[in-house]
Amino acid sequence: MSQLPELNRLSATEIVAGLEQGRFTAEAVVRACLERIDARDGEVGAWVALNAEAALAQARERDRSGTRGPLHGVPIGVKDVIDTAELPTQMGSPLYAGWQPPFDASCVALARMAGAIVLGKTTTAEFAGVAPPATRNPLDLGRTPGGSSSGSGAAVGDWMVPVAYGTQTGGSTLRPASFCGVIGFKPTFGSYNPVGVKPAAESFDTLGLIARTLDDIELFHDVLSGDAPGPGRRLERAPRIGVLRTHLWDTAQPETMAAIEDAAARLAQAGATVEELTAPAGFDQLTSHRVTINAYERARSLAGEWHTRREALSARMQHICENGFAIGRADYIAALRAIENFRLRMDAYLDGVDAVLTPAVPGEAPLGIDYAGDPRFQELWTLLHAPTIALPTHQGPSGLPVGIQLVAPRYGEARLFAVARWVEQGLRK
Repeated sequence: MSQLPELNRLSATEIVAGLEQGRFTAEAVVRACLERIDARDGEVGAWVALNAEAALAQARERDRSGTRGPLHGVPIGVKDVIDTAELPTQMGSPLYAGWQPPFDASCVALARMAGAIVLGKTTTAEFAGVAPPATRNPLDLGRTPGGSSSGSGAAVGDWMVPVAYGTQTGGSTLRPASFCGVIGFKPTFGSYNPVGVKPAAESFDTLGLIARTLDDIELFHDVLSGDAPGPGRRLERAPRIGVLRTHLWDTAQPETMAAIEDAAARLAQAGATVEELTAPAGFDQLTSHRVTINAYERARSLAGEWHTRREALSARMQHICENGFAIGRADYIAALRAIENFRLRMDAYLDGVDAVLTPAVPGEAPLGIDYAGDPRFQELWTLLHAPTIALPTHQGPSGLPVGIQLVAPRYGEARLFAVARWVEQGLRK
């Protein structure tokens, strides 16, 4: 059997199809990914734990098995705030060094049940927060890959693995995807079971996906949500797209402004109905409400660690916890009520278009690795519980990716996927 070159560059859907056709083996795919990791991860630092022999054993078992699930033989990366039974879950914190959960998180178990192979654990900011790991952007080693799903974005962006799990409490899936030139997807809040994922701020925490193709995003979404995997969703007509710059527009760098303007113009030329949207009154207050809720909930999610070993928390996390414990219950409830009111209003607001086009990130990945980038363009939609996707459609002045973000109403994943596919094709013209 002849081995195709660069098996590590195949998408998940290509791997499943190739295995079905007998063009290569799952073991060969895993070996190719491990070879890429061995060649590159000394510089990139995307992985915190690998078990090559276990992954190869799983691959050989898939090659022998007559049962084929929808993810048969696909290697995946798992963000290190997500439990895995055969690999430690250390959460970017010395407090959990070597900690070994007894069971997989739900999302890991579902992927395994569908035939996937866990390659290893990808790096994370401390407790999926603001203190980033030493991971570097594979496209420019002098820059951040984004966070807090730093390793997942870097591993997929550097062809080490086709798909990796992230989490998003603010912008922790879409931002590293944009910075590393791949696709990031966050579903409607609550779409994927969170059991086995370390909580950060429970009102916002959402499991996300990072991949190189929309087909792979849809495939994993179907597995995790319980839908029957099928062909990619497509529109029967050109979409109606609303452009929403938000109150943060002036904080965007020129490359992001140019990306949104260019995408809107080219999509209109391709046949889309593109209209300017004005945010509802009070939309600009969402950012401050999010700060209140995030700090209040993060502090309490780390109450045990804070009470017993606070000196082992980073200075940044200590600061968040101090602020969070100082927030009163009345202020927290007021912020929750304000955001819940907006969620109901935004359902109707977003239902007037097929998707909203809005910035994903302020610009290219920032220089240095001590700051993982501004999450505010993504966190607006995370707190509103809307499904969002970042597409790596543009470049900045340094030739690095600048993503655009598409947003749909809550539970509108099928519509979002169809619009994203149309947008991808429209921007290629």
